This record gives sequence, C-alpha cells and structure tokens, in this order.
Amino acid sequence: MSSPPSPRLLIVDDEPEMARVLADALVDRGFSVDVAPSARAALELFGKRVFELVLTDLRMEHLDGFDLLKQVKALDPDVPVLVMTAFGAIDSAITAMKLGAYHYITKPLRLDEVTTLVDRALDERRLRSRSRAFQRIATERSALGAMVGRTPAMQRVFDRVERLAQSTAPVLISGETGTGKELVARAIHFEGPRKAGPFVAINCTALPESLLESELFGHLKGAFTGATAARQGLFVEADGGTLLLDEIGDMPLPLQAKLLRVLEQRELRAVGSDEVRTVDVRVLAATHKDLGRLVQERAFREDLFYRLNVVAVTLPPLRERAGDIPALVERFFARARERSPSSPVTELAPALVSALAARDWPGNVRELENTVERIVVTGAGPRADVETLDAALADGPRGPQFSVERPLLVPLRQLEAEYIAWAISRCGGNKTRAAELLGIDVSTIHRRGKAGQGGEGG
Repeated sequence: MSSPPSPRLLIVDDEPEMARVLADALVDRGFSVDVAPSARAALELFGKRVFELVLTDLRMEHLDGFDLLKQVKALDPDVPVLVMTAFGAIDSAITAMKLGAYHYITKPLRLDEVTTLVDRALDERRLRSRSRAFQRIATERSALGAMVGRTPAMQRVFDRVERLAQSTAPVLISGETGTGKELVARAIHFEGPRKAGPFVAINCTALPESLLESELFGHLKGAFTGATAARQGLFVEADGGTLLLDEIGDMPLPLQAKLLRVLEQRELRAVGSDEVRTVDVRVLAATHKDLGRLVQERAFREDLFYRLNVVAVTLPPLRERAGDIPALVERFFARARERSPSSPVTELAPALVSALAARDWPGNVRELENTVERIVVTGAGPRADVETLDAALADGPRGPQFSVERPLLVPLRQLEAEYIAWAISRCGGNKTRAAELLGIDVSTIHRRGKAGQGGEGG
C-alpha cells in the first residue's frame, strides 16, 4: 500500500510575512501548504484543489473572513476552518464559530498552539469520516448473506468471493445483466480488510467519455463548460477502499489508456490539472460482454484486459441454477412485504413458486425480483397463486408479440422495428442483451427500434 498523501492546508492572510512564517512551520510538520493573500484568491484556489483544512484571518479587505467561512462551508461542509484574530476581537471569533468555524487562534500566534489545533481538527475529521464508514457498514446488509444460492454453481462463487476478499488483486466479474455482479463486488469489499473504507461504483455506460473522465479522475474549476467548482473524482473518493467499474466493456478506448496508467502507477491527474495525485484504490471491474472477443476486435485494450483480469469471477445465469429460485423467491417476497406493508398478500402458494421456478428468466435475478414485487403490489388476496402471477405478468413489461404473418405486405423497416421490440421484451427489457442475441450493436437497437419503443417495456 502506498503511503497516504500529506494533508493539504490553505492559509489565508493579507499579511504575507506572517503567512509565510506560519506556512514554513506547518511544512516542517509534514503538511502541504498553499497561501492566499485574500479571501478571493483563497476561493479561487479552493475551486482548483481539495483542501483538508483552512486557516484564515478574519479582518481582510474587500471580502472578509466571515464571507470566506460561509463560502468554504457551502463548498465543503466537512472541511475544518480555523480563524485567526487579534486578542481584542474575541467576540468576532466566537461569531465565526457559530457560523461553523472549528476554533479560533489569537494573534500574536504561538506555533505550538497552531499545530496542536491543526492536528486535533484533522484527527477529528478523520474520526468523523471513519465513523460514517462504520455506520455505513453497520447498516449495510452482510454482502455474502445477501447472496442466495444453494446450487453447486453458486457455492463455487461464494468460495471464490471469500478467498478474493482477502486479496488486493484486481477482479473481473462477468455475467449476464441482472445476475448480481455488483452484489459480488460489494461482498468482496465488505468481507475484506478494506471494509472500513469507501465502496464506490460507477456504470461506464451511463456517461459520455468527457463526463466519465471527469467523474473518475476529477477536474479543476473551469476545466470545461459547466465546471463551476473543482471535483476530486471517484478514484480520490474511493481512496483507501474499493472502486467498481461496472460495464467496463463500454469504456471508450482513450479513457482505457488513462485508466491503465492509474492501475499501474497508482497516480492520476484531474482534468485540467498538471498536478499528480497518488491514490490507494482496489479496482473491481464488471461486464456482461466477452472482453477477450473485444480485444480481438480491437475494441478493448489488451494490456488493460490482462491488468483487470488478474482474477476472474463468472456468475451463472439464473436458468443454469433454477434450484436457487425457491430460496430467492422467499427472500424477495420478504423484502417486497417490507416495502409494501399494506399489501394483502401474506403467502405464496406452492404452485406459484413452482411456476416461477419453471420459467425462463432472460433478465435473471433482477427480473425475478421485479416479478415477485409486482405480485405483492398487485395481489388482491392473502394467498397469491398462479392466477396472481399471470395477472402480474400481464401488468408487467411483457412487450409486443411478433409474428411474420400479415394480411398485407408492410414495409421491411416496420417489421424490423417490431422484431427488435419483441426481442427486447424477450430479454426482460435488456437492450444490450437483445443486441448481442440479434448480432447487432446496441446503437442499432436504439436507432432502428425507435418505431417500436412504445412496447419495449424499458
């Protein structure tokens, strides 16, 4: 593990000599320090970098310490602010504390008092952050406990997850959409030594390349249109913990090269910045695509593939572990009852459970869970039976039916749109899976299937 970076502090004072003496003393203590001669200059720096503590004078021209305090707290409520004030202005310092300042220091400054307060403020910030992490763990269900599976295929997954949780190696989690890849990633994180650190996930399909780069690596204020404030990025947010890159197969090639650099050197640059920052993040990647095939097609970098695929976990689709369906139904039914306590449905008939176990689930576990919840929400009596299931499926996103039989010839594009819409419905609304089965790109789904969108069911 790389050593954590030095805490970055910001000193704001319109007396440059005093600010420099204070900065030198704090640098000698191992801190990284920036100095701003005014509140406006401080806010400009605050928009470009992430600071862990601010020391500011109260009495400054144009924009005073009170205004700076308010704006800093609006940008980052967690950053501690120490105010420096003349001995005769204690009332002002107390007012600043009511506005959110951590503490005040009277001038002339005593360096030992300053460093003591800085250490204490940073320690308390770390403790608050750690406390939030433990609260998150306490409220998070046991990730392995949240995974249901008695079949040999799932038992092999559980065994692998338990071993991988104690490792620091990158893991590639693959499987069809809806099989529970993020749940596996959470289990690897929360069952391992990094569980007190953050778990951060991002879907690489959800954002265009420019925004995805900013989300991952952060950006400076003004780095692009709309960047009104600096952002530290998800790698920095996940420092000391785990970052899940979901649907990594959809990451654009230029961004793959930048990701590889972070994985190999543990260093990154925010968008618009020349400053290098070190991070300690365990990276997990998930995909429903065949990355090996994408490498052959030059749609995915070979070096990144081997860097991510140090250890692999493959999740079986639900149709290959039908023996787990009754236990999954029981779990999902209990959750649905919690979310809909006023539902009259209190029991599932054995015939209904058997009918669920006999169905093909192209949307996998996610589709099954949605169906069970729909049964609870739409059921009219205490015991849900097969008829309740039929009614729930009729109300659900079944999508259009397709047949080539037509009383009259119709345009080929209309048949194509109807067929695409039907294929999407057969895949539980999963357009990416439908595109794979049809042998076309998902962008073609969006373009050619537009005429059939009304029946896609999401």
